Amino acid sequence: MANVIQQDGATHGEDQATSEFLTFTLGDEEYAIDILKVQEIRGYEPPTMIANAPPFIKGVINLRGIIVPIVDMRIKFNLGEAEYTPFTVVIILNVANRVIGIVVDSVSDVLSLAPAQIRSAPDFSASFDTKYILGLATIDQRMLIVTDIAQLMTSRDMELVDEATPA
Repeated sequence: MANVIQQDGATHGEDQATSEFLTFTLGDEEYAIDILKVQEIRGYEPPTMIANAPPFIKGVINLRGIIVPIVDMRIKFNLGEAEYTPFTVVIILNVANRVIGIVVDSVSDVLSLAPAQIRSAPDFSASFDTKYILGLATIDQRMLIVTDIAQLMTSRDMELVDEATPA
């Protein structure tokens, strides 16, 4: 059952449609992605490595006959060396008719957010790319980075995922 949390503590009527987001952690930060893009959540198991793949592509797994590329989000977001613990999970996504796994430190919960609860990301210099960030949401004392996972996974630099996946 999803927690319906309103930023101002009030219950809003039907005029404000909420969306559900899966929250996960990478290091000390908490991220949120559209739950509708999530196919399943699995424990981490070392994937089969692919030669000449970019560092953020850990390899591939066979998921019920589908070869799924595994992207380590800690490496993709330049958050330092990934440490694989019993809490490390793979979120299997279905984005743009592609099945992709992302490795995250842990999964937190599912939250419902109204559009008004998601604030625009601040403008940074041109050297810092925020095009994959839909915005920031604050729930209690938690700051969530709401990520456009579909745009990130279908971006030009992620086209390498298709090249790294064996035919």
